[in-house]
Amino acid sequence: MSLFWLCLSALAAGAVNSLAGGGTLLTFPALIAALAALGGDEAKVVANATSTVALVPGALAGAWGYRGQMREVRQWLVLLAGPSFVGGIIGSLLVTRLDPRYFGELVPWLLLLAAVIFLLDTLLGRYRKQLHVVERHSSRALVGIVAFQFAVAVYGGYFGAGIGILMLSALALMGIGDMHRMNSLKTVLNACINGVSVIVFVHDGKVVWRFALPMAVAAILGGYLGARLALRIKPQVVRWLVIGIGFGLALYYFFR
Repeated sequence: MSLFWLCLSALAAGAVNSLAGGGTLLTFPALIAALAALGGDEAKVVANATSTVALVPGALAGAWGYRGQMREVRQWLVLLAGPSFVGGIIGSLLVTRLDPRYFGELVPWLLLLAAVIFLLDTLLGRYRKQLHVVERHSSRALVGIVAFQFAVAVYGGYFGAGIGILMLSALALMGIGDMHRMNSLKTVLNACINGVSVIVFVHDGKVVWRFALPMAVAAILGGYLGARLALRIKPQVVRWLVIGIGFGLALYYFFR
């Protein structure tokens, strides 16, 4: 029954990621419940690692799907891939090498941060589209976006929920191009961050494979179904559902 609910959460996470993002907020608490026998803080670390491994195939598939659009933003990929890789490694090493107690204490704050990110993006999304973008990229602006991408990558390697929204916000302000170009770049950078995180988590033995592999299959199926449902369900509806789940989980772990 635990495996059934985990695969169901991964299926939903894959669909939610296709529609609005935020799938980690579904798989992470489900894995914590399934791994309760490991103990509180260690269970959270292993749940975080296993969730990343389960969802990364969908991110890699999405990156491959955008390979055609990447030719138009290749120079930005060259600029931002480095900080994405380095930040992702640092963030994931912080999870596996530090005392699990630190990650356990941060979990409610991480969930709250992810929920706030989704809430602000949902409320300010239309306003952000109207912002004046930077057409000429000064050296200071380029340094700024590299530093921001590095910080996002560290957060992504450490926890990860909401990194796509953070990247899209920065890319929109920099005037990268239309939504398809920004989405393609965001998807590939997301795959870079999660890809190196998976390597660290696997190397440090923090992945429960009997859960991760079937969840990965379910997440891929969910991603396909989510893409099909995108034509029928408004992404805003899914966003508000994810926001509610995020705040609810944050409150639960704060009181717990």
